[in-house]
Amino acid sequence: MTTCTASEVLTVMNERHACKIMDGEKKIPEETFQTLLEVGRLSPSSFGYEPWKFLVVQDPKLRAKLKPLTWGAQNTLDTASHFVMILARTAQSMRYDSDYIQHMMRDIHHLPEAHIAKRQQFYRTFQEADFNLLESDRAMFDWACKQTYITLANMMTLAASMGIDSCPVEGFQQQAVNELLKTDFGVDTDTFQISVMCAFGYRVNPPKPKTRQPLEDIVQWF
Repeated sequence: MTTCTASEVLTVMNERHACKIMDGEKKIPEETFQTLLEVGRLSPSSFGYEPWKFLVVQDPKLRAKLKPLTWGAQNTLDTASHFVMILARTAQSMRYDSDYIQHMMRDIHHLPEAHIAKRQQFYRTFQEADFNLLESDRAMFDWACKQTYITLANMMTLAASMGIDSCPVEGFQQQAVNELLKTDFGVDTDTFQISVMCAFGYRVNPPKPKTRQPLEDIVQWF
């Protein structure tokens, strides 16, 4: 396994920043971007159920339709080499008794039939009692969205290690974007809805120095 030194890791994290203005003439090589997508695919998720979908929006016409609905990407939609919308699964497919969860257990995780009923019951207890996710569809969707942020963070960190900039985007009109997903992207919004977006590309300006709380203010040892 290839390893990085502590100094190399901290250099990457200090260089990474939310890049608001990107060089519209500079493109990420396709092979390199496929690696970023693989990092997203290989990211961890609760129970390993991968409640996400990635839309790579390269069509200028679609980006133009997104722009009035996405105030947090007014510059990057025009200049990003690659613009990604990360969708999260809705409650109907994340419930313990859904067809999707059955598919994941049988076809992806390849669990023996004898284990499936036990795992489903364990997952049901987790949703009903441990996290109270069945109280509302919103609670379930928000839980799925949390997991998309794991894959988002992994993609952004790897991008930084490869000299690629990124900018996560939460500044958008959620309902309007979901409607656009339905009408212009062909997304079944009963199954998937928008969670977060991210622009990838190359900086024009150097980043400002990091501003973070001191470690001793945010860490306690017991």
